[in-house]
Amino acid sequence: MAIDRKLLDVLCCPVTKQPVRTLARAELKSLNERIVEGAVHYQDETPVDTPLDEGLITANEERVYRVDDGIPVMLEERAINLRAAGLK
Repeated sequence: MAIDRKLLDVLCCPVTKQPVRTLARAELKSLNERIVEGAVHYQDETPVDTPLDEGLITANEERVYRVDDGIPVMLEERAINLRAAGLK
């Protein structure tokens, strides 16, 4: 289920206040491969154990937020840091 475009236009990272965009297919694939390998953790250090169907990435491309059933999970502790995941 794709995120509503109007909602996407008003969302921003709760930490950096940067705008977010939908992860591109190639970015999502790379991230999910690292998740399957067990190499990705949320900001609170818990492992990401379920691949993402959709995600939002900050303008500086450092944080990713899950989108579950069309609902963005914009919680600081549930952000995925791409540098820590080895993707930046």
